Amino acid sequence: MVSRLINELEETLIAVLLALMTIITFANVVARYVFNSNLLWALEATTYLFAWLVILGASYGVKVSAHLGIDALVNRFPHTVRHRLTLLAVLACVAYAGIMLYGSWEYWSRFFYKLSFLETQDIPFPAWIQQLFGLTEDGAPLYEKLPRYIPYFVLPLGMFLLLLRFLQAGYMVMVGHRPLIIASHEAEDMLAEAEQARKRGH
Repeated sequence: MVSRLINELEETLIAVLLALMTIITFANVVARYVFNSNLLWALEATTYLFAWLVILGASYGVKVSAHLGIDALVNRFPHTVRHRLTLLAVLACVAYAGIMLYGSWEYWSRFFYKLSFLETQDIPFPAWIQQLFGLTEDGAPLYEKLPRYIPYFVLPLGMFLLLLRFLQAGYMVMVGHRPLIIASHEAEDMLAEAEQARKRGH
């Protein structure tokens, strides 16, 4: 149940981020070339949205085995050795994700607790949203622009999801439902397609 909820959340967020990037970019193009104006905050907003897309996409890539890798050396070993080497790789990935989660939380928490007054340069933060979440002082909104701790939250969130996906991948490898944590076959397919295209060119 929890796993399915996280899957749906991850996929929905990625779809929403892509849609928002497309809409904002299109609106800015229309504003610039049709109305001779521009959305001042559009570039900064799409930059943050793209960062969210990349970081969340990293964990999603682990889930669907989309990360490319090279297994030419690993495949030379017997199945048992290959299985153990894959588990060793999973442990290294889990350690990496754990370190990144700790570091990203330390980095983000400073903006949330000590530097919460820092704002983005151009992205507006509507007063009604601030009032909805109680971000007011004497009834007045606290921020003119979006506080930085909101877009920066993707750092601990993304690293948590990455750690979770590596743990899931490790479990799948242990029970034999997944031979590797990479998609090396995609690299082989790409090389085969390139070779076929070269032959057709001649």
